[in-house]
Amino acid sequence: MAGAASHVDLFDFKPELVRRHGEPSDFGEPVEAFQNGLGPWLRPVWPFRPHGQCGKMLSEPVADLGRVADELAFIHNLTGKTGVHSQATLLQATGFNLPGFPGMGCWVSYGLGSENENLPTFVVLPDHRGFASNGSKNWDAAFLPSHHSGTVIHPGTEAPIADLFAHRKGDFITRAGEQAAHETLAGLNGVHAAGRAGDPRLEGRIRSYELAARMQLAAPEALDISKESDGMLALYGVKRNPPAWPKEINADEERDYFGRKCLVARRLLERGVRFVQIWSGNDNGFPRRNWDSHEDIERDHGPLAMGFARGASALILDLKQRGLLDDTIILWTTEFGRMPSSQGGRGRDHNPFCFTNWLCGGGIKPGITHGESDPWGYKPADRNHPTTVYDIHATVLHLLGLDHKRLTVRNNGIDRRLTDVHGEVIAGLLS
Repeated sequence: MAGAASHVDLFDFKPELVRRHGEPSDFGEPVEAFQNGLGPWLRPVWPFRPHGQCGKMLSEPVADLGRVADELAFIHNLTGKTGVHSQATLLQATGFNLPGFPGMGCWVSYGLGSENENLPTFVVLPDHRGFASNGSKNWDAAFLPSHHSGTVIHPGTEAPIADLFAHRKGDFITRAGEQAAHETLAGLNGVHAAGRAGDPRLEGRIRSYELAARMQLAAPEALDISKESDGMLALYGVKRNPPAWPKEINADEERDYFGRKCLVARRLLERGVRFVQIWSGNDNGFPRRNWDSHEDIERDHGPLAMGFARGASALILDLKQRGLLDDTIILWTTEFGRMPSSQGGRGRDHNPFCFTNWLCGGGIKPGITHGESDPWGYKPADRNHPTTVYDIHATVLHLLGLDHKRLTVRNNGIDRRLTDVHGEVIAGLLS
């Protein structure tokens, strides 16, 4: 959720904020806020109520997650390293807060390889309003072979995969002619590569072009949701015909938009795509209409939260009824949380000191909460034992059968890995 979703307004219920609403905030220590958002305590914008047998407290906009509450494992004591969007986003996506490192999906692609040679191993489904901070650096392979980079797909658009097919004006291009062109290019690429042995960039580019040719047959079928039943579309909140998505955030359209990506994600996963990354909430305009709710939590978080909650819960239910949830891990994350104090009366500032992740499926213990925040949601309750993104990454790799300490690549004299020199598998999350 790009821009930083507010844990205290969605998942991490804090009665103390309700009791102290409007009182001057007192953190008991100096606080360096990103935009001086240290106004009075601000109660959760929406009411919370318990869901599932586990009784997990969820706020009104994410109530759709209540139908899968007993499948989820929440972590409320996650800490970051920075309150800057670009750095914090890179940390979540790549394990480092500087550019130049492979995305998590790239590492999984490198470690596990492909299950379907006609589709990418790592697919990225970005927000239709634009990319998050850092753009493609979040899913670039960096020093790994370049074919492990994420492939960007825009479901519901006229050309979901850029340049996969000839422009509609190229009606003179026949299938036979295109095949002949591919064969000629393959020959030329082979001759070119033979004289430049050991260049992984060239090899990666050739493999990407070859994959693109195979995708011309496989991708349209994988992305075509027209044959899904009306009941399945309704489960995800998807309309039969995709809308012309407006720039203005609208809850109904957000359900269709995010649900469509989740449905496509399921179709990709069941066809052997290893890693699918869905992004939500990018908009660089002003006032901000994304998760970066400095001005108005209710206005911006509400529709975005309703959209992702519908799509994510549908994906979990769908995977479970197909028998796919047991070997699919779902991770919900954001770059940091938001402060329990108010900013301008209706917004909240950045909070890198404490925020929430949740996971489910693939060996995750269901219906639990691991790690708590303090009574305000400001910092972990146990400041000596927080959870870090390295721990999350180590745990996900472990469940995929990969040892995060051994999945390394030598680069510039250093054995690099997703978790840098940190991270421990979170035993309490394992079923």
